[in-house]
Amino acid sequence: MPTPHSLKVNGRDVNVETETDRPLLDVLREDLGLIGTKYGCGEGECGACTVLIDGRATRSCITAIREANGKSVTTIEGLATDARLHPVQQAFLDAQAMQCGYCVPGQILAAVDLLNRQPHPSRDEIVETMTRNICRCCNYPKIFAAVAAAGEQGNAGSR
Repeated sequence: MPTPHSLKVNGRDVNVETETDRPLLDVLREDLGLIGTKYGCGEGECGACTVLIDGRATRSCITAIREANGKSVTTIEGLATDARLHPVQQAFLDAQAMQCGYCVPGQILAAVDLLNRQPHPSRDEIVETMTRNICRCCNYPKIFAAVAAAGEQGNAGSR
């Protein structure tokens, strides 16, 4: 039976009526039209579906909408402001850290979470965090460089 759910998505209050165990990923893509968040494995292993819930990287394919109720969700579409890329998005662009691009939204949101928690992460911290998201093109060296560059800029996790 559909149940009302209220959350803030990319800074905007959203009300959705749906089944409580429906994956957040499906609500974002199908109901809200936010297709930047990707379906990868459906098991929370690959990271393509990563979003931020209350600022923390979360796998949206295994997160039921009820778990996001009353919380703030940020997708890749919610990072850029005033027609300017988020510093992490810009760092990925500058480092050419995109090959096929499928994993990039999840990679960027994982990096934002890392930089919010640790503004100047060590290489080991970057590797540990970013390898939790699978890049099927194996573009990890450029992804690591992008995260390191964003960290060097300071305050890259949040504006």
